[in-house]
Amino acid sequence: MKRLIFLGAPGAGKGTQATVVAQDRQIAHISTGDILRAAVAAKTELGQQADTYMSRGDLVPDELVLGLVKQRLQEADAQAGWILDGFPRNAAQAEALDSLLADIGQSPDHAINLDVPDEILVARLLDRGQAQGRKDDTEEVIRHRLRVYREQTAPLIDFYELVGKLVSVNGDAPVEAVTHHLISLIS
Repeated sequence: MKRLIFLGAPGAGKGTQATVVAQDRQIAHISTGDILRAAVAAKTELGQQADTYMSRGDLVPDELVLGLVKQRLQEADAQAGWILDGFPRNAAQAEALDSLLADIGQSPDHAINLDVPDEILVARLLDRGQAQGRKDDTEEVIRHRLRVYREQTAPLIDFYELVGKLVSVNGDAPVEAVTHHLISLIS
């Protein structure tokens, strides 16, 4: 059983890699971005609240995200292991996640940081926005998201390094090379 946290700036490849690695290891891929976008599309109360933040490029408040993650970790497919993609995003969430996991008798094996230079991230996200018609992938919003990431999320790298769980991976390598590296790390 593997329990992994994927860290990295928007566009670093967390979702792409989490999907492939989760399939390879037969564990749940838990993407807060996917959960939030589905809630927005379904126009649920939580989705409408989240959309206000997401459309500006801001992070969705912790209490909204924590509720979704807790529900998801308790689903049957997550019992064999999981990859958290896009959560935690700040130190408060990491502490809340530690508490939540302790309550359910789990802990992460590794926090994997996909490291990619900002200019590559901007280019990737602009391409993705054009291909998928995503309103939250304009250059202005992307650069704001990267600033928010650097201020609020990047300190998680130090957090997980201090507890001996951090593994950094060059996320700017070809997708297949990154995948191979990740699978070899967790096998």
